Amino acid sequence: MSEIEIITDGERRRRWSAAEKLRIVEETLYDGESISAVARRNGVAPNLLYRWRKLMLEGGSIAVTGDDSVTSNKTVREMEARIRELERQLGRKTLEV
Repeated sequence: MSEIEIITDGERRRRWSAAEKLRIVEETLYDGESISAVARRNGVAPNLLYRWRKLMLEGGSIAVTGDDSVTSNKTVREMEARIRELERQLGRKTLEV
């Protein structure tokens, strides 16, 4: 009878910094290697790397064509939270009047 080895992946999802994502995506653009090879070398799933690349290219084209400055997602979330708080305060004041 042969041995059976069961491999389970008990790791949590890895968090990639923006700098790491950019470096990995740049490897696919400039080195002439396939996305799958770059993904294997960096320990990233190929479909995730395809998505990062697509988002980067789409975001870059939007940033280049627009006249406005680009705002980070964190800043947008903070502004949306501030808007919600101000709307709540306005609602309270409207009820008081």
